[in-house]
Amino acid sequence: MTELEPRLPAWLAAEPGLRRWRRWTDWPLTALAAIFLALYAVQVLHVSADENTRAIVEAGIWVIWLVFVADYVIRFWLARRKLRFVLRNPFDLLVVVLPMLRQLRALRVVTIITLLNRRLIHTLHQRVAVYASGATILVGLCASLAVLDAERDAPDATITTFGDAAWWTLTTITTVGYGDRYPVTGEGRIVAATLMVGGIALLGVVTGLVASWFVRMLKGTEEAAAERAEQAEDVLLAEIAELRAEIRAMADHLAEQRRDD
Repeated sequence: MTELEPRLPAWLAAEPGLRRWRRWTDWPLTALAAIFLALYAVQVLHVSADENTRAIVEAGIWVIWLVFVADYVIRFWLARRKLRFVLRNPFDLLVVVLPMLRQLRALRVVTIITLLNRRLIHTLHQRVAVYASGATILVGLCASLAVLDAERDAPDATITTFGDAAWWTLTTITTVGYGDRYPVTGEGRIVAATLMVGGIALLGVVTGLVASWFVRMLKGTEEAAAERAEQAEDVLLAEIAELRAEIRAMADHLAEQRRDD
């Protein structure tokens, strides 16, 4: 048993083949997901790139996607209970299906989030604060790229630069919603809806973390105060015992003097 296996879901614990495959491929797939994010960022932001550069970037994205497809097919083949595997991994299926839909190509960011989340949720277990921060940054970056990719060339678009997209993402994920930037395409609205749900979830995590931090701080303060009170009580009892011993010694001394007299 490895360090990660006890943390795996119960259904995966009954799939030794999937566990071994996941153990071998998690880090390589995570690296590919990071490369996928970099290529997608270049594709969205570097619109002035020449034809050769755009072709190389597009080819790299499709090659990585084919690796993800192969990973899904192999895991499906290794799974003992095929239907349960499909039902337990809906986002992995989206990773395979979405890039084929050109009109939804911005939603290929699901690939990045799913693959990176698969690794981070294990390596950062019991370090939720770090995970929540990383997830917020990752979701915000992916949403900014996706909404810019969907909106930039649309008629009457209000999100036409990465700065606009980042500002829209910030106001949306924090549920502020100024309304000065908003998506006008169907694809952009799907990204917005996903970000809204994700923003609520992340805010819930952050709120829980802050509340937990305050509870720990108050508990630590109470424990420190109790410890100081206990130490003071011990010192006081020791001083009382010492005074009693001195009084007893003085009483014995006076009694001896009376006997001598």
